Amino acid sequence: MKRLLLLALSTACAMQHQITQDELVVRTQALFDAVAPGDKAPWQKTFAEDSMFFDEKGRAMDKKALVADVEPLPKGYSGTIKVVRPKSRIEGNLAVLSYDMDETETIFGQAMTARYHETDTWLYRNGTWQIVAGQVLRYYEDPAEGKGDAGKYQSYVGTYELAPGSQAAVSLEDGKLFLQRGANKVELIPEAAEIFFRKGVEGRRLFHTGPGGYVDAMIDRRNNEDVVWKKIA
Repeated sequence: MKRLLLLALSTACAMQHQITQDELVVRTQALFDAVAPGDKAPWQKTFAEDSMFFDEKGRAMDKKALVADVEPLPKGYSGTIKVVRPKSRIEGNLAVLSYDMDETETIFGQAMTARYHETDTWLYRNGTWQIVAGQVLRYYEDPAEGKGDAGKYQSYVGTYELAPGSQAAVSLEDGKLFLQRGANKVELIPEAAEIFFRKGVEGRRLFHTGPGGYVDAMIDRRNNEDVVWKKIA
């Protein structure tokens, strides 16, 4: 009898301990529903005191900093964040939930969207499930295509050298600029006058005009740091 009672208690504890992906998603969505109004309570409840959080801006925050960062949207702003495409691994007292976040934001009537991916690690201890670690990244999106100064395109055409033996060529075809390095040839799409991007590639390409009024370099700008290709032909 005693053995059966212990087995029943053990089973009840195990069932209380269990959590499903659906429940993790519900709890996670509650966090993001609290973002726009700046409701700190779900964040205070869901994150463990010793949790670590790394956001898409590169900030490393403890629980105190994370909860303090939850503030109401400014007047004239509104938005939602939806948890989509979740995946999980749940084993014992540990659960990992990985998911996308589709964000929509309206700023004084102007609509904006963004996509993020987050992975959270949940731990069951002291009778409750809480997040002990989370990390967010933002999906790269190409900038909006702008209008370049087509009158200058011919001056960009030529061969540019990064170092001896490392060259790239810029050509003009049907009014569009192309960058070729080896067998790889891609279009340079204008974001603004003299600023270009390549589809699906972070960073920008800019052309520098020297004192004589001639283009003398192509700049590969990555995270506000420049790699300079000198024009040689």
